[in-house]
Amino acid sequence: MKSITIEGQLRTESGKKATRHLRSQKLVPGVIYGGKTEINFAAPATSFKSIVYTSEFLIAEVTVEGKMYKCILKDLQFDKVTDALIHVDFLELVEDKKVIATLPLKYIGTPEGVKAGGKLITKMKAIKVKTYPKYLKESIEVDLSNLQLNENLRVENIITENMEVMNSPRIPIASIAMTRQLKQEEAAAPKAGAAKAAAPAAAPKK
Repeated sequence: MKSITIEGQLRTESGKKATRHLRSQKLVPGVIYGGKTEINFAAPATSFKSIVYTSEFLIAEVTVEGKMYKCILKDLQFDKVTDALIHVDFLELVEDKKVIATLPLKYIGTPEGVKAGGKLITKMKAIKVKTYPKYLKESIEVDLSNLQLNENLRVENIITENMEVMNSPRIPIASIAMTRQLKQEEAAAPKAGAAKAAAPAAAPKK
């Protein structure tokens, strides 16, 4: 499991004035909750880039006052005008407590429908799961090999171990659509067959 390290400093003051002061120092306020106590901290904005601007699922090891907290990212707030990061929420991973996390889907295999000329359309990039921290993983593999033309793969088809999938089971996650060329070929095939059947038979030789 990939992880990043964030060095933070404890926040002892709250309120808009304290927050503005932190941001003037290019620090982003954050909170770690879910453990025994709630930890309010601040860290340089650059510390969060690798976990905020990525589609990967990462563990954050946040150190505050010499103590390390293993966390997952739960929420972000951005400035409406500048789009700068202004607040981060982390959930502390506690061994015997289940967490809800969003894990990326990793599609593998070449679908049969693609081999037949169809086009793969992926409709979901990630799913929500509920599990214990020890079962968290970077991604969930989804094998598309048996997906045929005009078929859908749904959330209920995802195979997960030791995890409860929180998304609705009937939501499509991937499908194989017919391409325009394939539709044209299929439409032309009956016409070609009909024309061949309607052609006059050759005159018998004398």
